[in-house]
Amino acid sequence: MFKKIAVAAALAIVASSSFAAPSFYVGGDVGSTKLDGLSDRQTSYGAYAGYEFMPNFAAEVGVRRLADFDVNFSNTNVGVTVDQYALSLIGTLPLSGGFNVFGRLGYNKLNATASANTSASESTSGGLYGVGVGYAFTPTISARAEIQKPSSDSTNVSVGVSFKF
Repeated sequence: MFKKIAVAAALAIVASSSFAAPSFYVGGDVGSTKLDGLSDRQTSYGAYAGYEFMPNFAAEVGVRRLADFDVNFSNTNVGVTVDQYALSLIGTLPLSGGFNVFGRLGYNKLNATASANTSASESTSGGLYGVGVGYAFTPTISARAEIQKPSSDSTNVSVGVSFKF
């Protein structure tokens, strides 16, 4: 009897989620990145696109300029940029009043480029995780605030807006 109830409940959940229309979304964010070893926070900005394949789950790709700063090295001013390219799964828990909380788990590539008279680049890849809160102004426009950990020595805090279509 218990097996029949469990199977019926599982089928009901799958059937109800299959009626929810999948949707695409795009967005942008601005924020602040803290890199270990630097005393100042760096301004960040980025763009992302996602596909909500179930009401509470989405896959998302994003690109973000994590930092852009100058360092004086051997009496030479060196410009450094750090970019992030990410692929994540997003799980969302709806709350009341249009609010939600979400978690991110993914993989990202960080690319640091230093340039003075010449340029050099270094890349690293690894896991990415984050948590945040969101608010839906309308069914198609929402905002979010997130804390993200792109690497063990960096933390990004950002706010953004997204548009569903």
